[in-house]
Amino acid sequence: MSERYFEDFSVGERFETGAVTLTDSMIIDFALTYDPQPFHIDREAAAASPFGGGGIIASGFQTIALGFRMFMDSRVLAACSIGSPGMDDVQWLAPVRPDDTIHTVAEVMETRESKSKPDRGTLRMRYTIVNQRGEDVARMTAIQIVRRRPKP
Repeated sequence: MSERYFEDFSVGERFETGAVTLTDSMIIDFALTYDPQPFHIDREAAAASPFGGGGIIASGFQTIALGFRMFMDSRVLAACSIGSPGMDDVQWLAPVRPDDTIHTVAEVMETRESKSKPDRGTLRMRYTIVNQRGEDVARMTAIQIVRRRPKP
């Protein structure tokens, strides 16, 4: 992919990432460190949880972190990313379980030139994480600060 800058993005543009398959140990390791709720780390507790007998489920934080990581691995923002001031919303829509394969679909929702800093703009991006059955499992909308194309 060629280098992209603020001017190269348009509303409605979509990017689809590669995929990752979560393992039992990936889910438990993440949860033990960052989100040690019983339905993430204990199979018996997970079976008795509102998420049913499908076993443990991934932390929603793990799902969105992996979703964003896959998008960053696509290198769409490699030349222009300056950072992000935050997210507008995060939604966990369906459980992610061991052996689920997820990927991310990122869509440009809005582009806005900076009024105070002419070297940059912002992209409002919706990231949807999708499982192997085509089900949306998580969604977040984030603001991405990006560089404008350097002047020659």
